[in-house]
Amino acid sequence: MVNGVIDVRLPARQTAPLIFASPHSGTDYDPAFIASSRLDEKSLRRSEDSFVDEIFAGAPESGAPLLRALYPRAYLDPNREPYELDPEMFSEPLPGHVKTRSDRVRAGFGTIARMVASGAEIYAGKMSYAEAERRIETLYRPYHRALEGLIEATLRDFGAAFLLDCHSMPSVGGPTDRDRGTPRPDIVLGDRFGASCTPAVVEAAERILRDLGFSVRRNEPYAGAFTTAHYGQPGKRVHALQIEVNRRLYMNEATVARSRDLPRLRKKMTRFIAAMAEESLALVETI
Repeated sequence: MVNGVIDVRLPARQTAPLIFASPHSGTDYDPAFIASSRLDEKSLRRSEDSFVDEIFAGAPESGAPLLRALYPRAYLDPNREPYELDPEMFSEPLPGHVKTRSDRVRAGFGTIARMVASGAEIYAGKMSYAEAERRIETLYRPYHRALEGLIEATLRDFGAAFLLDCHSMPSVGGPTDRDRGTPRPDIVLGDRFGASCTPAVVEAAERILRDLGFSVRRNEPYAGAFTTAHYGQPGKRVHALQIEVNRRLYMNEATVARSRDLPRLRKKMTRFIAAMAEESLALVETI
């Protein structure tokens, strides 16, 4: 654990060129954050990728590290550029280096989100830029320093690194989604339409998941965000693949509670991790 904001679960010895990351499963809600919000904690929690760190907790058993953020996504989102901020949220003009125009900022989901997944506004008042800078320095930076360190160590020891960025998704497309009202498959794999990961890795992941009984789709409705785009550099032998797990497989979406199916899903994902660990060693020799 690093300053209580991230947790890195290392295997006794890393035996596979895999890294698992869960940026959105944190549940440590600062009471001051809840007090500053117009929403209650349950409403804020609907932005989480709840329990994803539990689903992929078997990674260290298969010789791969697991990085997880402990703070909630509604407080700060590490799967964004460091300074994607909505100027309407702040009490003063923002510095010139801040990215105030992007699809994510316009949608309300910047580095510090303006709204939760349901579309409800988070904050009752304006925020100071100093507060945004504090969160970025104390939460965002440690997460990415840890992830960069894991990638560098894996690349050094194995000659390649495969990052699996782990998320969950609502079971049905929401009102602002391209697939509005449409039931989603069990798993969506995002490789930025081939830009962040060699096809062999995606094909291996899809085959293993289908063999485990999951329905799988690629890049729709999620192709990957900042982490996948930033770290996925196949030309430098670093490959990033986003995994979105359908929440109906393991939780009650309305109450943000585990369902009785979560242990079964975790067992299946532990088998997926083990199979990917074995595949990854062979893939290093072919990419």
